[in-house]
Amino acid sequence: MNITYRQVTYFRALAAQRHFGRAAEMVNVSQPALSVQIREMEAQLGKPLVERQSRDVVLTPFGRRILEHAERVHQEMQALEEAARWEGGLSGRLRLGIIPTLAPYLLPDTLEMLRSRDISLDVQVLEGKTARLLADLQAGHLDAAVVALPVEETGLHAEDLFEDRFLLAGSPARIAALGARVESLRPDALVTSPLLLLEDGHCLTEQALELCHLGRGQSGQSGRASGGSAGRIDMGASSLATLTRLVAAGFGLTLMPELAAPTECRAAPGVELCRFAVPEPGRRIALVRRKGTQGGDWFAELAQVLRDVGERLVMATREPPHAIG
Repeated sequence: MNITYRQVTYFRALAAQRHFGRAAEMVNVSQPALSVQIREMEAQLGKPLVERQSRDVVLTPFGRRILEHAERVHQEMQALEEAARWEGGLSGRLRLGIIPTLAPYLLPDTLEMLRSRDISLDVQVLEGKTARLLADLQAGHLDAAVVALPVEETGLHAEDLFEDRFLLAGSPARIAALGARVESLRPDALVTSPLLLLEDGHCLTEQALELCHLGRGQSGQSGRASGGSAGRIDMGASSLATLTRLVAAGFGLTLMPELAAPTECRAAPGVELCRFAVPEPGRRIALVRRKGTQGGDWFAELAQVLRDVGERLVMATREPPHAIG
């Protein structure tokens, strides 16, 4: 028996697409070439892998069992390629994922530092929400991802990088309306204030709701900011930049990561920021990889670069201690 890795790759694509034409496009070959390889694989195994229907392809029971083996073969081949690629440390090509509430603020200095260490390093960046990044990481489409903890998915290793504390952001009038509470402000005190958050799917939204002891049952219509009733939560902004401008216009308050504070305050001068009382709420930022991926020098090097950049940026926001902007 002589089953090739090419045939395994084509079979995985066919199982995913359930169509010979789409599977051929997925692996960048002609449809006849893919069909020939699948038939040869079936001939080697002695049983059909798929049922060929007019508009669909369905795996046979035997095909489903073979797909399980094909997935394991694919994972082992990925581990083999990664071991060879990262043997010399952080070099060659790096496929890095990062969440949107970190990317605009952490990436510029990180990429500059990485390229100053190795000008030939090819960094391919994917910005996306946590769920997508972790799925792409587990599927082997990414080498590592920068996300906020916790990471609860199995099969992943998270390296803690730095703390990104939350600040309270609002117009001067909104902040002033809090009165003496500002000096002893805690996130759960915002339950009586209009709160603006990012749309569903952002981990920052989940963290804000948890910190403020709020549930989705208290939220307003997604995508509509309002200065109306106290305690209203509006989720719909797709970026911190949009959220900051709504806050600057007086529509409500929000939690601002200190990593984003300098950039967003420059872009929206009408925003006032203040710190919460100690212990200040925040999020832990981590670099995540698959446990099956070789850690070694490349992962440690990347983590240290991100840690150095992140700590420097957040420390720049911590003076003076109670007010920024």
